[in-house]
Amino acid sequence: MKPSPTNSRIPGFLTLAALIASSLAALGNEDLSKPIITTETRKGEDGKDVLYMFIDGVKVHETDVTKQAPPAVVTPGEPAGFFAPPSDAIVLFDGSGETLKTNWTDTQGKASEWKVVDGALESVKKAGYIQTKESFGSCQLHIEWAAPVNVSGDGQGRGNSGVFLMNTYEVQVLDSYENPTYADGQAGALYGRSKPLKNACRKPGEWQSYDIIFHRPLFDDQGKVVRRATFTVLHNGVLIQDHAILSGGTGWMGPHAASEYKKHPDAMPISLQDHGNPVRFRNIWIRELQDKPL
Repeated sequence: MKPSPTNSRIPGFLTLAALIASSLAALGNEDLSKPIITTETRKGEDGKDVLYMFIDGVKVHETDVTKQAPPAVVTPGEPAGFFAPPSDAIVLFDGSGETLKTNWTDTQGKASEWKVVDGALESVKKAGYIQTKESFGSCQLHIEWAAPVNVSGDGQGRGNSGVFLMNTYEVQVLDSYENPTYADGQAGALYGRSKPLKNACRKPGEWQSYDIIFHRPLFDDQGKVVRRATFTVLHNGVLIQDHAILSGGTGWMGPHAASEYKKHPDAMPISLQDHGNPVRFRNIWIRELQDKPL
């Protein structure tokens, strides 16, 4: 994996710099009453109670495309190759077993069973999540990933993984190339909360990139969120989350509900999900960002 020529990287850096500046400028007081979120409990086919959550009237994980339209497909530009980290970045994985050993553990703090294959970090079924030893809050995160070249399954069962900021807030990883699923669960979604603006997925087996600008939520002394998390995400250079305000947590709370905010430390690990699919990751680096005060 070699860096692309310097002049081919400049536009990307300028775009990211502008997005970071815009993201910082937008932080401040916000209307916490929006979006409108309602919940109700319904009986499932087995007679058990099932929680249903609606965000501005749209059911979480809505499969009816007339009620939650899937993002339009856009073909990303040609891959620029290995996107070398800037000088002030913390390199979390560079393709070597040494950075896996130095920077990552399983959720119990032990050596992870994930493996390095051809310079990439590959998920191992039943190995569990992998997480950084170091903790982070607001940040710019670059990560490249590839769904398995041999397609298996469909919907959420195809090339599924996730990038978790602060071990909590998920940017979905999924093989969404000609693979229909609910919009708030496809590649680049803030899982269960915000569908991507576009579907910029490459073909299975091809390398893809996420550039994520994340500002952590802020809580008061009573544990109430006073400023929600925000995400700006580029998928293969295409803007798919535009300073999206995260309306709550992204944790699974059943087939049609997501978790709520819960107070946590100001810094937590970055984690990657083992969802049973051999998804690969490479070239992972991070830049820490400062929060604008309330």
